[in-house]
Amino acid sequence: MKTIIKTAIITSAIATLTGCATTELLNNSPSQTTTRTTNQKTTLINDDVVAFGKPATPIAGIPSNSVVIVGEKHSYVLTQGGDEVAQLFTNLDSNYIKVTKPLDFFSKNNDGHFSGTLALSYAKLKSSFHSNDYDFVLRNKGTECTTDSDTRMNAQRFCFEVPVSGGVYPAVNNLALIQSKFRPLSKPYQVSIYTYQSQTTTTTQGGNGANAVAKLVALPFALAFDVVTLPVQVLASID
Repeated sequence: MKTIIKTAIITSAIATLTGCATTELLNNSPSQTTTRTTNQKTTLINDDVVAFGKPATPIAGIPSNSVVIVGEKHSYVLTQGGDEVAQLFTNLDSNYIKVTKPLDFFSKNNDGHFSGTLALSYAKLKSSFHSNDYDFVLRNKGTECTTDSDTRMNAQRFCFEVPVSGGVYPAVNNLALIQSKFRPLSKPYQVSIYTYQSQTTTTTQGGNGANAVAKLVALPFALAFDVVTLPVQVLASID
């Protein structure tokens, strides 16, 4: 009989302790937690393009043939590929140049440096092309990309893809003057910088996941400067 009573008391105590532990667990920690880490594409900058230009005066550490994509918030200096871009803008009729892909550049280390491709097309009536036009296209690695619509209009189109890299700088000093010189587009297009980050997502039963906060882009370049605009503003809306 005593043995039965002792067993009942022990069983009751275990049940009581287990109940307390369960209540504490429910009150202080989630019933189930799942953590997953992925490489997440993170946009660091979105900026409206105002114009294309070149530094008005030489800047230490920047090649003399650099091209600047003038944004409302920042300046995007093409330190590699700038000379090729400038050649296209100054030797082709800017009325027939179009950006064909988003200006979406990659910053590997999220440090203000970026790389990518500037894709352009040049189209006009076949009768307007001359031998020196074709010679320029060939020398600058242009490829024919005439569309059905171009053919119906008896036009011809060439495409250029220029690998570029550079850095993000503060907005140019003469931004207001540049903006006053150009008529804004009805649908302006953007330049953007993105990176890939390790992002940890934690989900709990009945709860919402918590995402890591995206870092802001670092801007190691403190120098602001003036630009002289190239013959082309923002080209045209992206296809």
